[in-house]
Amino acid sequence: MAIENSTVVTEFILLGLTQSQNIQLLVFVLVLIFYLIILPGNFLIILTIRSDPGLTAPLYFFLGNLAFLDASYSFIVAPRMLVDFLSEKKVISYKGCITQLFFLHFLGGGEGLLLVVMALDRYIAICRPLHYSTVMNPRACYALLLALWLGGFVHSIIQVALILRLPFCGPNQLDNFFCDVPQVIKLACTDIFVVELLMVFNSGLLTLLCFLGLLASYAVIICRVHRSPAEGKNKALSTCTTHVIIILIMFGPAIFIYTRPFRAFPADKVVSLFHTVIFPLLNPVIYTLRNQEIKASMKRLLNQHLA
Repeated sequence: MAIENSTVVTEFILLGLTQSQNIQLLVFVLVLIFYLIILPGNFLIILTIRSDPGLTAPLYFFLGNLAFLDASYSFIVAPRMLVDFLSEKKVISYKGCITQLFFLHFLGGGEGLLLVVMALDRYIAICRPLHYSTVMNPRACYALLLALWLGGFVHSIIQVALILRLPFCGPNQLDNFFCDVPQVIKLACTDIFVVELLMVFNSGLLTLLCFLGLLASYAVIICRVHRSPAEGKNKALSTCTTHVIIILIMFGPAIFIYTRPFRAFPADKVVSLFHTVIFPLLNPVIYTLRNQEIKASMKRLLNQHLA
């Protein structure tokens, strides 16, 4: 028998990050300050890479796309969360919830695949240097970029398709400050065991496999760097160490949230706050602070505009 979506819920009530007004005010101020300081930094990174002809290597091409993805990702949750902190009733429509969920996983999935592409770039640059310019040519870079956007879309549309087939007839209170799979499917008026397994497989298992694969690939790269001549060794190690830090920041919270059955834990909301608001904006900044070429280019760009 075909499953029909008998949704009667037209909106969801978000219970928010916390019920304490004092904590809400504190988080509001901290997130707003962080957002206003770090977000322009992400756009400065994009502008620097786009305007400096010396930053045309695939590494910087992908870093610029990482900054764009992370800035876009931060727009999905943070602005609404800040507005909701000032509202007594935090309501999101059913369509708005599905839209937020779609873009959350579309950009999040794309970013995870981008980190895989960046690992491939570093592997070829360090382990196959003679083939690097041939393999990682501009055409290949754009093809990889298209593939990761497509991969993010497929990952997200599967999530949305599964949720759209679920009936929602009440209650409609989401125990979170944004719409995400674990909280939304709990409100379905049907048995969600199979859907839950599919969601865990689509998000959790793939996230875990990507994470373990990335760690293994960087272990191989770092071992290769240690055996290489001293020239350029420190720079390669610094780049790889930065990539590993970003992988831990990106995949750690995602594994915590999506690789287990969707049961609530006290730390869920805090982990989600860092995963959706704080860490995405920090990723490109961490890269920049450890990359001398981008820092030097950024200083030149700022000096030109301030002169």
